[in-house]
Amino acid sequence: MPQQAAIVLVERQASEPPSAATALELPLAADQRTSLRGHRRSACGRDLLLQLPRGGPLLPGEWLCSANGQVQVRVQAAAEPVMQVRSADPLALLQAAYHLGNRHVAMELHADRLLLLQDSVLADLLRQRGLEVELLELPFQPEAGAYAGSGHHHHHSPSA
Repeated sequence: MPQQAAIVLVERQASEPPSAATALELPLAADQRTSLRGHRRSACGRDLLLQLPRGGPLLPGEWLCSANGQVQVRVQAAAEPVMQVRSADPLALLQAAYHLGNRHVAMELHADRLLLLQDSVLADLLRQRGLEVELLELPFQPEAGAYAGSGHHHHHSPSA
């Protein structure tokens, strides 16, 4: 069976395309969403080539399309190995976020927990501070950071 040529994605769309029911899904890890060039694989295994104009990172829920507009692809946050950090003491959680931020650790912030990529050294450090650390596989959507432009764009799910 001949191999299909890569679908070249060249444009970010501002809204959901009319033919979104037939769109491909593109699950990407947080660090992969920062690269707008290169080969990727859709959820169903199709070869995709990103050739997107410069700009901010790809956002979960964002739509990409081919030059002729015939192929639409929806970006998803892929599940990644993360640490969920919790504490019964809100101040302890806030202090942990402060210390992790000083180390420039990418974090997803929630009112009752922090999510960060798994790291055994940080896990030990957080446990020594009395925090609960649970290893999970979840989509990771870290804060954009102070120099990212317009700031916080993602939506937090109340579950997990």
